[in-house]
Amino acid sequence: MHVIEIDFGDPVEAAWALADLPFLTFFDSAMVDGTLGRYSFIAADPFARIQGKEADAGWTLRLKSILTEYWMDPVPGLPPFQGGAAGLFSYELGRSLERLPAPLRDDLAFPDLSLGLYDVVVAFDALERRAWIISTGLPESDPASRQRRAVERAFWFEEKLARVPRAGSAGHISLSGWTSNFTRQTYEKAVAEVIERILAGDIFQANLSQRFEARVPPDFDHFGFYRRLRRVNPAPFAAYLDHTNFIIASASPERFLRVEGDLVETRPIKGTRPRFADALVDMLQTKALGESRKDRAENVMIVDLLRNDLSKVCRPGSVQAPQLCALESYATVHHLVSTVIGRLADGFGPVDVLAAAFPGGSITGAPKLRAMEIITELEGHARGPYCGAIGYLGFNGSMDLNIVIRTASFRAGACVVQAGGGIVTASDPASEYIETLDKARRIFEAFGAKEFAQ
Repeated sequence: MHVIEIDFGDPVEAAWALADLPFLTFFDSAMVDGTLGRYSFIAADPFARIQGKEADAGWTLRLKSILTEYWMDPVPGLPPFQGGAAGLFSYELGRSLERLPAPLRDDLAFPDLSLGLYDVVVAFDALERRAWIISTGLPESDPASRQRRAVERAFWFEEKLARVPRAGSAGHISLSGWTSNFTRQTYEKAVAEVIERILAGDIFQANLSQRFEARVPPDFDHFGFYRRLRRVNPAPFAAYLDHTNFIIASASPERFLRVEGDLVETRPIKGTRPRFADALVDMLQTKALGESRKDRAENVMIVDLLRNDLSKVCRPGSVQAPQLCALESYATVHHLVSTVIGRLADGFGPVDVLAAAFPGGSITGAPKLRAMEIITELEGHARGPYCGAIGYLGFNGSMDLNIVIRTASFRAGACVVQAGGGIVTASDPASEYIETLDKARRIFEAFGAKEFAQ
């Protein structure tokens, strides 16, 4: 391995400097926080790629094999992602893990899995204001050849970072003409249908979303849009992916899974209230959310689900919820967030954790499989990236993944934005519809869109 410490700067500028490289993957702590939003990572030009539609059940074994083949001990004093597999795990990847129905429509056909195997990572520590180029020398196996490649690649990236390209003619970063797969009336009817399923004893909770779509002009400036999105809606688990045949701009506030050593962590979000400019009204919103029996029950149900998921791969008795229904505030909404942790049992690693918990309980429901069946039936469309995960599995055993919400996904001349919420017996259909708009509002603001913005 070869490491070059570089001057700390804006990770967005560094990502722009590398934007001409293939398979750009940018994990951006746009809302800086000493714990959640400390690190940002840029990876590009991978030495191999893994992409697939309808990924077969063998992807977990393949990914385990790759991570074992390229295992590298973690280097102390550096940020946790020091090279590895990074990218997208789409929601439909869950069909390779469980027997689930196929969606009725999948017009955009996003890949179920899109990962680069990255030998070089540019890492930023916002807390200590330090930055590094970490170059592993992979996939070379001979020690001398690996070290030579590590040095050459590190210096090549350093030169690229030193020559930030001038911004070209700005393309469009505004989109209009948005449509939804639901009207207000049909969404409220679908919420009522979920409530009926709950009252019938079919499920306890299901996450129902509406899907907004617009056409994208050929000269659309995707990275320019991402800059605007992170400015109006900063988030600790934001991401920008340009994987050749699709682009994702995400402002996710939610961590799905983190593995560090033998520690496993998940942070489900359940419970939402819109924010207001008036400080007193905004404070009353937080009070109402914290005291809401409906929202707390919604959150606790998912905590129980995730405790069960983590118990599949963690030591008996180690799975705990040290934080339950804590309040967190973001640009447009307040959330209730819980934390569930556990200790990995012998013989299990990050891929096992991912397979045990994917897709996240906070964006499916309980019981998970039946909730997913109902979601597929009522939503009609494949979710694609939405409610999947973006992040990395390191060659050093580390893992950090978000939940893909508050996200714009681009493919085949179209852009899709989705927003939803957990439905329980106490849900009000009209309020649930408004909540989807509250969650998507800043994305539409970033697009300059009038439709669905209010």
